[in-house]
Amino acid sequence: MLTQLHEQRGRLVTQAREALDEINKNTDDARAAELETRHDTIMGELDALDGKITREERMATAERKDEERRERQRPRGDDAEHRGSDGDGDDDRDVGGERAQAEYRGAFLAMLAEGGDVSALAPEQRTLLRRGFVENRTQVAGTPAAGGYTVPRTLAGKIIEVMKDWGPMYDPGITDEMTTSGGNPYDLPTNDDTANTSAPLNEGADLVDDNSGDLTFGQLTIGAYVFATPWLKVSFELLQDSAFNVEEFIARKLGERLGRGANAKLTVGTGAGQPQGIVVAAPVGITAASATAIASDELIGLQHSVNQAYRRSPKCRWMFADTSLAALRKLKDGQGNYLWQLGDIRANAPDVILGKPYSVNDDTPGIATGNKSVLFGDFSRYTVRKVGSPLIGTVRERFWPKIGMAGLIRYDGRLLDGAAIKALKQA
Repeated sequence: MLTQLHEQRGRLVTQAREALDEINKNTDDARAAELETRHDTIMGELDALDGKITREERMATAERKDEERRERQRPRGDDAEHRGSDGDGDDDRDVGGERAQAEYRGAFLAMLAEGGDVSALAPEQRTLLRRGFVENRTQVAGTPAAGGYTVPRTLAGKIIEVMKDWGPMYDPGITDEMTTSGGNPYDLPTNDDTANTSAPLNEGADLVDDNSGDLTFGQLTIGAYVFATPWLKVSFELLQDSAFNVEEFIARKLGERLGRGANAKLTVGTGAGQPQGIVVAAPVGITAASATAIASDELIGLQHSVNQAYRRSPKCRWMFADTSLAALRKLKDGQGNYLWQLGDIRANAPDVILGKPYSVNDDTPGIATGNKSVLFGDFSRYTVRKVGSPLIGTVRERFWPKIGMAGLIRYDGRLLDGAAIKALKQA
C-alpha cells in the first residue's frame, strides 16, 4: 500500500514541476493563469496524499510493533516447526511447534473462507501466511504459473490417509515404504539366495572353495516420477459457509484423485516413464486351465509357488479385484469347506483365504483371458519410493472469485525380489 502511495506522489511531483516550468516559459497571461490553477490543484492533491502517507506509515509502525510484541510473547520450543514442512507431529515436546501449526492452520482456513482475499484478514494472520508463502513456477509452454500458500501439515496428513484408504499399493502397512527428501535416481541391490543352502562337512575335511558360495547381486534403479491432479475449484459461497468443513472436503477430494492415480500406476504401470506396477513385475506362478474361472487347486498351487520363507512374512497376502473376490469366495475344498474364512473383528483378525489375508485392489485385472488376476506373496519386497509429502498449490486470481487447488506428488515403485510375489494367469 505504501509503495503505491509513494509512486502516486512521485507522479504528482513530476506533473507539478512540468506545470511550473511551462508557466515560467509562457508569456500568454490567460495560459499562465490556467497553468497556475492546474499547479495549485496538483499541489493540493499532493498535500492530501502526504497526509495519507503519514497516517499509513504510523499505522504500519504500530502494526509492526504489535506483531513484535506478540512474537516475543509466543512460547519458544526447541523444535520449532517450519511451515509447510513434512513433520509428523508426533513429538509431544514440540509445544511451540504445535501452537505455531495451529495458528498457521487458522490463518490458512480464514484465507479460504474469505475467498482467497488476504486483505480481509487481520494483520497477524497476513504475517503468518507470508511466512508460509511458497511460489512454484513451471517453465513449460502452455502451462500457467502457479503459486500459493503452503497447506497446513494436518491437511497434508489427511490427504495421505485418504490415499492409503483408496488403494493398498500406497499403504506402508502392505508394501515397503522408502521416503526421501530428494528425487534423484536411487540404486538398490537385489539378491535371490533361496536356492543356496549348506552341506555336511566330514571330520577333517576342508571347506569347499569353488566360488559356488558367492552371492550374486543385481541392481534396480528406483526413480521419482511426478504426477499431478487437475484443478479443484471451490466457489467462494461454499468457502464462506460456516457450516461447511473446507479442510475435510479438500483433503478428501485431492486425496482421492492422488490415490486413484498412484494406486493404478503402482499396480499396472508399465515401467516406461512411470512406476513398474506389481502386476507387470510379478512372474507367473501358475496358469489357470480356464480363461474365465479359477479352481481351488490352482489357488493352492499359486500359494506354494512362492517359497515358504516369503509365506512366513507378516506382509504375505493375496491381492485381487473385488470382482475376483466374489468368485473366490464361492470356492470350496474337497470336504465342502469354503476357502474364504471370516475373520474376527474383536481380535483384529482379518478375513483370510487359505489362511492368508488379502487386499482388494480394483486396479488389478479381473478374471479374463490372459490376465494376471490373482497375486500372492510377500508384498514387503515391493518398494514404493515417496519424495516428501504431497505438494498442494492454491491460486486465487486465475479462477476468481473461486479458489483453485491442485495436488502434486513424486513417487516410484519396483519389485526388488521377483521370487517373493507370483501371479496366477488366466489361460
